[in-house]
Amino acid sequence: MISVNELALEIFDNLANYSEDFNVAYHELDNGAKIVDCGVSVPGGYAAGRAFTEICMGGLGEVNFRMGQIKHVPMPFVEVSTDYPAISCLGAQKAGWTVKAGNYFAMGSGPARALALKPKHTYEVIEYEDESDDAVIALESDHLPNGEVMEKIAKDCGIDVENLCAVVAPTASLVGSIQVCGRCVETAVYKLNELGFDTRKITAAMGTAPIPPVKADATKAMGTTNDATIYHGQINLTMKAPEIVDFLDKIPSNKSKGYGKPFYEIFKEANFDFYQIDTSLFSPAEVTINELTEGKVYHVGEVNPDVTLKSFGFI
Repeated sequence: MISVNELALEIFDNLANYSEDFNVAYHELDNGAKIVDCGVSVPGGYAAGRAFTEICMGGLGEVNFRMGQIKHVPMPFVEVSTDYPAISCLGAQKAGWTVKAGNYFAMGSGPARALALKPKHTYEVIEYEDESDDAVIALESDHLPNGEVMEKIAKDCGIDVENLCAVVAPTASLVGSIQVCGRCVETAVYKLNELGFDTRKITAAMGTAPIPPVKADATKAMGTTNDATIYHGQINLTMKAPEIVDFLDKIPSNKSKGYGKPFYEIFKEANFDFYQIDTSLFSPAEVTINELTEGKVYHVGEVNPDVTLKSFGFI
């Protein structure tokens, strides 16, 4: 069985051992827990963003960058690919763990979830288990966790705290922008899972999304990074599942009743209450599917460059 934690640990060790090269900072706490700061008090960068995102995917995804354009505006794009979509996206990358300890709060993702079973139902659906003495967690936060936080995470994972590793980056940072936009494929896989589709039938996936300019405000940064996928994420899925025809119309974001405005505006109108937002909005803009059993191709959705550029602050 593939261990997402063991694979991610190799990437973490590279970050820690060559922290200066990555513009990050390595810390070891008194209890032995290990942390790499990727943007809280350091600049981070594209190399750190790639490593952070690949850690989130449990070492089962490849991340690259390219320059592109949105209506003639030059823009960096992240490209993500994986041959293990269900495990890498749902079993690792999904932000399925709300980490709370004392006054500390962070959204947790990455392979440590597979040991803590956060949430358990996800692992039952994809039938994945990980066995590892080490755990690697990715935390989206503008503060580094202390020993108490790491102790709680380790306990939930069932490991010794000295075997716990964490990468941390704020949403409003370059690494934060990269790793959220690097969830473009995960957004598509997650959407299909929520619709009741068996995501284990997806045999390969690739996606791309623009990396928005970093905002000074964390809530606005959350808006732009979500909009990158909602309005400009383009995904290609390869699968053996002719029944996908029954799900096509529900996949893209433009089928949501909340579609059409930058996410920050929608969030503000909802009094910053996620529960008032149509969850179907959290979907990629455009998806192509190659169904191998019948050799067919499908295409749904479309990008929306105007809303994307408005969200990013260009218009």
